[in-house]
Amino acid sequence: MAGLNLVGLRKSFGAVDIIKGVDIDIKDGKFVVFVGPSGCGKSTLLRMIAGLEEISGGELYIDDRLCNDVQPRERGIAMVFQSYALYPHMTVFENMGFGLSLNKTPKAELEARVREAARILQMEHLLDRKPSQLSGGQRQRVAIGRAIVRKPSVFLFDEPLSNLDAALRVDMRMELAKLHRDLGATMIYVTHDQVEAMTLADKIVVLEGGVVQQIGAPIELYKKPVNKFVAGFIGSPKMNFLPVKVQGVNGDRIIVAADAIAPIPVRGRGFAVGQEAVLGLRPHYLARTTAGDGEGSIRGKVSLVERLGTETIVSFETPSTERVIAVIPKDIEIGFDSAVEFSFDPALAHVYPKG
Repeated sequence: MAGLNLVGLRKSFGAVDIIKGVDIDIKDGKFVVFVGPSGCGKSTLLRMIAGLEEISGGELYIDDRLCNDVQPRERGIAMVFQSYALYPHMTVFENMGFGLSLNKTPKAELEARVREAARILQMEHLLDRKPSQLSGGQRQRVAIGRAIVRKPSVFLFDEPLSNLDAALRVDMRMELAKLHRDLGATMIYVTHDQVEAMTLADKIVVLEGGVVQQIGAPIELYKKPVNKFVAGFIGSPKMNFLPVKVQGVNGDRIIVAADAIAPIPVRGRGFAVGQEAVLGLRPHYLARTTAGDGEGSIRGKVSLVERLGTETIVSFETPSTERVIAVIPKDIEIGFDSAVEFSFDPALAHVYPKG
């Protein structure tokens, strides 16, 4: 297997910069997820690693080897796309072994590799079927098997689960996590789904506008987002953002307040008294209790209640019409338009500059 090192990697199409100087160090055997909204550059970055897009600037190292001008087939990578791209007239066995047959791999070795990949993916019983006889999840496993037989140093996945329904995506996520454990391979996975990123990754790379916003372990990004973009993108439901005003500054602590929020101390640097800011509150950190000493509180009127059995999602509006979401970890009844108050621990709140 192999690690990767991206040093100041850039990609431009004419005068338009798509990837704007990306630095990422990926250790051997890690599962790294590139995540971000559509158009952030994550698929372009993956294609640059694969050799399918020319590198405009910077350096790409795979296993300490400079690969900027190395042909894709010589980089030791295998890529799985969103589209299964299977040959409909071939069996599963033939689809998985097609690349090896083009490379004149001896028949005995080809068969051994295909059957080993089928065993890993638990699809030995499907080898004689055609793609039309398979489910979407089974077709995706064939595409993954086609990558496994090549014995690559690095696996690249470009939104491989996007064509599957919700339940099947959950199953395939578990299969991919198991595959990573079994193979111990370096894997780079692109998705716009932050839930996939949180559940699969050893390390997440958050991209926006061709720029890396933050790199870290999933729980690190969830608990310590470095900016408002990361805070709003990681977590489901997304973080609540409320306008507040700074009323006091004391070292790395500031006092903030708003119409619906009594003055509370939160962590924050670089703010001045009277400055407008944004307070970030995770929906799961709001509790329907009366605020006590040392707690923050927020009040409003209920606009929507979603009772999901194991939890209740409550949407409410503050007196200044900001929409706030709270997730209560149990089934409760709350009436529409009823007045509610939620408490929270100020130590779990985040504050960011306005804008």
